Amino acid sequence: MTEIEVQKLQKYLRSKFNNDNFRLVSRIKAQDSLEVYLGEEFIGTLYRDEEEGEVSYDLNMAILEIDLPE
Repeated sequence: MTEIEVQKLQKYLRSKFNNDNFRLVSRIKAQDSLEVYLGEEFIGTLYRDEEEGEVSYDLNMAILEIDLPE
């Protein structure tokens, strides 16, 4: 992804969730996705998909049962 694309996505997440602690980090081995952090905690992966000229993004966030409140 381009740096401009990354900046737009980061701005979108920060605005959508009203939280300036979202941070997107490039992945070394993959050009079509980014790591998503909330503060220093890794929370998921953001994938870019382009099909028939249309671009979309998919945020994949795994939640471990052990992390859920009692």
